[in-house]
Amino acid sequence: MDLVALEEIRRLKYRYLRCVDLKLWDEFAEVFTEDAVAEYDTPVLGKTLRLEGRDAIVEYMRGNLGPDKISTHTAGAPEIDIDGDRATGVWALDDSIILVEQRLLIRGAAFYHDVYRREDGRWLVEKTGHRRTYEYMVSLDDLPSLKFTAGTPASR
Repeated sequence: MDLVALEEIRRLKYRYLRCVDLKLWDEFAEVFTEDAVAEYDTPVLGKTLRLEGRDAIVEYMRGNLGPDKISTHTAGAPEIDIDGDRATGVWALDDSIILVEQRLLIRGAAFYHDVYRREDGRWLVEKTGHRRTYEYMVSLDDLPSLKFTAGTPASR
């Protein structure tokens, strides 16, 4: 097994997640091939969202996880298989999204299924997407004692 490639792919996925949560859209774009495809299972929307091309993926994220939303995405327990300049990975995802203006909390878990391609010596995401194992929404108005002390848009 190519341990260097394995670590590079892990770091690539971690960068993907960090950039989403910190809203670093230019850096987020750098994790994808130009022809990347993303398919996200979204029970809240009642459908699977399919985005074709790096620009479409970045613009969707920029528009839907902007500065008025707080998110945390963690992925672990990767199962990565490498075959030359191509690789696949399965990751366990745990995520939370707080829609501040709508006063909603969305929590869930899923499994990412990724395809990676090495271009000019760099690993990039060619295809990504997840299938939910669960997802729920709760109104923050139902939690009168809940108070945020960090991470709100005003504190950034």
